[in-house]
Parts: sequence; structure tokens; C-alpha cells
Amino acid sequence: MTDTSRAPILQMEGISKRFPGVQALDNVRLEVLPGEIHALLGENGAGKSTLMKILSGVYTRDTGQIMLDGTPIEPTSPHHSQTLGISIIYQELNLMPNLTVAENVFIGREPNRFSFVQWRTLHQQTRQLTDRLGIRLAPGMLVRNLSVAEQQMVEIARALSMKSRIIIMDEPTSALTENEVAHLFDIMRDLRAQGLGIIFISHRMDEVFGISDRITVLRDGQFIGTVQAATSSTDEVIRMMVGRPVSEFSGQGETKPGDVVLEVRNINRIGTADDPDKQVLFDVSLNVRQGEIVGLAGLVGSGRTDLVRCIFGGDPRDSGDIFVNGKRVDIRSPRDAIRHGIGMVPEDRKLQALFLAMSVAANASIASLGDVASLGFVNGGRERLMVTDYVNKLSIRLASVDQRALDLSGGNQQKVVISRWLALKPKIMIMDEPTRGIDVGAKAEVHTLIRALAQQGV
Repeated sequence: MTDTSRAPILQMEGISKRFPGVQALDNVRLEVLPGEIHALLGENGAGKSTLMKILSGVYTRDTGQIMLDGTPIEPTSPHHSQTLGISIIYQELNLMPNLTVAENVFIGREPNRFSFVQWRTLHQQTRQLTDRLGIRLAPGMLVRNLSVAEQQMVEIARALSMKSRIIIMDEPTSALTENEVAHLFDIMRDLRAQGLGIIFISHRMDEVFGISDRITVLRDGQFIGTVQAATSSTDEVIRMMVGRPVSEFSGQGETKPGDVVLEVRNINRIGTADDPDKQVLFDVSLNVRQGEIVGLAGLVGSGRTDLVRCIFGGDPRDSGDIFVNGKRVDIRSPRDAIRHGIGMVPEDRKLQALFLAMSVAANASIASLGDVASLGFVNGGRERLMVTDYVNKLSIRLASVDQRALDLSGGNQQKVVISRWLALKPKIMIMDEPTRGIDVGAKAEVHTLIRALAQQGV
């Protein structure tokens, strides 16, 4: 149990922030102790990211006070926040892939003499940091050749090089294997033992309770409470996050599978961008019945995503057949798949699904423009009416359908992607990691939605 009698490293009191049409934070507080791993939890849209962006100097707060080691601070930019001893490691890592490990760790702060970089000193200082983390990374290795887990270590080394007192880790385990997560947690415990304060943002309850000392929960932009991880429970924290037991979202419902609507026979695919001779898929076959939910399982790299991308026409297949409602179909592109009534929610909504700078309305309607356009022009009123209907059905939290997809939380972004395919009324829906990076409440809602689609015969 955390000794709360110690003076905190970080205190955020009375923090409020309003955006046009949205009160993102309302009188929020957060306290982090030295040598503590402090989890910050909440549903998507609860205000976690906004609070951390205020702490890291991306946003300016409207009201409230931030104190570091008892001294008021005013972070005015990410760089200024780093100079104050606050570093943030985002889910999307912020590294230069064509630079070396050492160059990324000390970028903009390379040891130099007479304007010439002292490479030997740079590599020595980098090795000292990696030794402190207990990892083996050659200072001269290009970052693009590192795994995601190794790139995270570079980010942590950079934070240590700046003598950070507070390190914010935003969904650090989302792309890691089980062994890589265990290694990351060992490093987090070492940093805790060195007296650093770590703010840990995650949607994975087992990890939160496995690594955290205390947990602070936000809901709808408000502070709900802080609890000791050792004496709390998953049910208590979920209730704090969503305002009710998560079991209220559940309910299996009865589905009676019908005829086979999708059959995949002997799909083969050879070659990846990194290895043109790799056998990606070998004689893979499956079938899906109307109203049936079929789970596709496998380890990272086993070919799950490769298979569904082949079915949807996102990647080519070298051989094999696809049948829809018993008829062989030739799917060579997503357009072909859509024409045959197949929709797909990809695993990475930001890179593969959303047009982040475009409005929610444009993102949700883009697969069904035929329903909202006439004479080649989109009817804005018809588009808004259709999208608003799905916003209400899926409980998507936003200021308006004209809001940019970029400005939504992860869970609400995922619902926008799902609404795109619901508007198309598909016969077959493929969902690749549909709950990746979203909170427990949103996960339960997505699961309920999947069951509802199955009951409707999708």
C-alpha cells in the first residue's frame, strides 16, 4: 500500500478546461507521490488525455493550479514541460525512424564541441541510460529496425536523459506481446524504486491492478475518486468509471445461425513488405453462417489480420476462393467487397479507417454516399440526418456531426467507424480488434452491438 504521508511530486488542483460546446474538465484534481505508479482511468472521453495534455503543455488550462515539488508551474509547451521534468510517452511513439538510438535519445541536446557532435560521448551517455534500464540497445542502431517494445525503451531513455521526475505512459502495452509487457513492467518498477512518479493510462484492468499503487478515476470530465489498488477491486473501479456495474451492459441474447453466408476455401498468400518469400497464409478455410459470431484467434503474426484483409480485398491473395451466399465472388479490392455486402472495421482505426481531419458526418457516410448524394453532390441535410441517427443509436459522444474525427476519444472514433458500415447495411461484418484501445464501458457497448447485429442476421 502506498504511503500517502509523503509529500507529492505532482499536484493538480481544480483543473478545468472548456472547448467549444464541450466542458472537457471540471474541477479535476490529481496527486502523484514520489516512487509511485499512479493509474489514471476513465471511459473514452472522460478527460484523461485533456488532463495529460495540460500537464505536458499542449493545452492551457482555464482554471486550477499545477505544482511540482510544491512549486507552482505553468507548462506553456511540450518542450517547456520537459525542461520542468515532465515527459510523456504517447501510444503513437514520437521517434525519428531514420536516426539512431543515440540521436533520438539526445535529439536537440547532443554533446558538442565547437558545433561538432561528440559522437563518442553521445554513445557513452546513451549506454549509461540503457544500462540504467537494464536493456541492450546499440546506440548506433537505426530506430526503424527496432521492435515497438525497443522503441518504447528509447522513449523512456530519452525521458531519463531529461532528468524527468514525472513520466506519463499512455497505453504503453497496446502493441506489446505478453513477454514485452512483463519486461516493461520490470522497468517501471525499477523507475519507481528510483523515486520517479509514473502516471499509467490503460484500459486493461489486469495490468492496472498488477502494476499500480493508486488509481484515480475520471468520469465525464470530473474527478470521481482515488483508491488504493491493493484494497480496491475491478468491480469497484469499473463502477466508478461508468457509473453502474458493467454487468448492466451484458446479455447474451439468443441467436440461431442460418445458412452459410461466407465461405473461404484454401486461401494462400506469399510475401510481405519485409520478406517477399514468407508464407503468410497457407490453405486457410472457414465459413460463417447468418446470425453467427465467429472468433478468429491466433498469436501476433499468425495471419489473422492478413486473412481478413484478403477477404475484404485490402491485400491480394495468391490462390483460393471466396463464396458469398453460395456464389463464388471475385474480390480484388474493398470496393468489390462492399458491392457484395461485406463491411470491415480494421485493427488500426486511425491509419486504416478514419479521415481524421474530416467531419464525423463525412467519415460515417463515405461508404454509402449513394444514399446521401444526388447528381454527384452530397446532400448535407440528408447526410447529417442519417449520421445523427447512428450517433444516437450508438451513443457517440460529440459536440456535433461536423466535429473532426481527430477530436473524438478512441471509443467514439471506433463507433464512427462501425456506424459507417451499419449505414451500408452489410450482410457480413468483419471486425479486427474492434475493442483495441477503448475503455471497459465502450468495450461492453461494442460487444452488445456485435450481438445485436448477429440477432438481426448479419
